[in-house]
Amino acid sequence: MIDKENQMYFTENPTSAHNERVIDYQVNGIDLKFTTDAGVFSKTRVDYGSGVLIKEMANIVFPQNNILDVGTGYGPIGLFAAKFWPDQTVDMVDINERGLVLAKENAAVNGIKNVNIYKSDVYENVSDEPKFGLIVTNPPIRAGKSVVSNILNCAKSHLVQNGVLLVVIQKKQGEPSARKLLIKTFGNCVILKRDKGYYVLQAVNR
Repeated sequence: MIDKENQMYFTENPTSAHNERVIDYQVNGIDLKFTTDAGVFSKTRVDYGSGVLIKEMANIVFPQNNILDVGTGYGPIGLFAAKFWPDQTVDMVDINERGLVLAKENAAVNGIKNVNIYKSDVYENVSDEPKFGLIVTNPPIRAGKSVVSNILNCAKSHLVQNGVLLVVIQKKQGEPSARKLLIKTFGNCVILKRDKGYYVLQAVNR
């Protein structure tokens, strides 16, 4: 049960009054436009942690299978992944229906077609078959530790052999415990990047 304070983005149907805006974000010479709205995560700008993850993600080597963005919001991480790897299909999932509508609009506006955007409470509607070479997530910290742990712990069963999980999380919001969980689940975890308190963690499904 998500309380009212945490409802702002980790809810199926946000009740906040609409307040759309358009923001630009550029990484590695790729410039994407995003329409955002009230009731979605980081509505005024691309979240700093997401930006750190996007920039680090561009350098990742992973098995060339599908990509999954868990908790996509209005889509910045998943849509940049789709631009970085146009030959791959990127599944982008979230529970927030307002965010999903925006993600679909943003994909269309930016001419991105190699995406599947659909509603899923974490992995609920994601195929049980291990088919992803890369899973990326900026997990919804305010949804609670159990939700974040579920995202990290269950990623392993959705990754192919040598598939990669990338997570961005602040040290003060649970990075040490997240790292311990990844080591327990995957048997490995490395810190790829530290930037203003944000950590990008990588675990590999060996």
